[in-house]
Amino acid sequence: MNANDSVPRVVVGVDGSQPSRAALRWAVRHAELIGGVVDAVGAWEPPSHFGWSAPVVDTSFDRDLAERRFHDELDEVLGVDVPVQIRRTMVLGDPADVLLDASRGAEVLVVGSHGHSGFTRALLGSVSTRCAQHAGCPVVIVRPQ
Repeated sequence: MNANDSVPRVVVGVDGSQPSRAALRWAVRHAELIGGVVDAVGAWEPPSHFGWSAPVVDTSFDRDLAERRFHDELDEVLGVDVPVQIRRTMVLGDPADVLLDASRGAEVLVVGSHGHSGFTRALLGSVSTRCAQHAGCPVVIVRPQ
């Protein structure tokens, strides 16, 4: 918990995937149980951050689209009757780095597991693995049902 916050924070990564949706639902239930708030965090990266050779022509369009999808995803998963406060943040950066930064002082960090293994995990990395290894708070990794 941050010194500025009087309630526990549950940070959850949101990326539009099924595991992310399950993590968001878990985070809301947990925040309700502990009397906390949910910080729903999305990370936005332009293609140039992935090392693609094509230049990014209009990053504002990509960011606008990413933010619109982020908010639509939250609205769709949460509906209108949310039992806790949801604070929404979309940040430019590597997803694991963004979540680790956002989780400083949090009660818990919740992420979805995409279930990649072997070569795919080695090639793409694993946000959930990096968060579990480096977070300063407990990490819950949620698999989709």
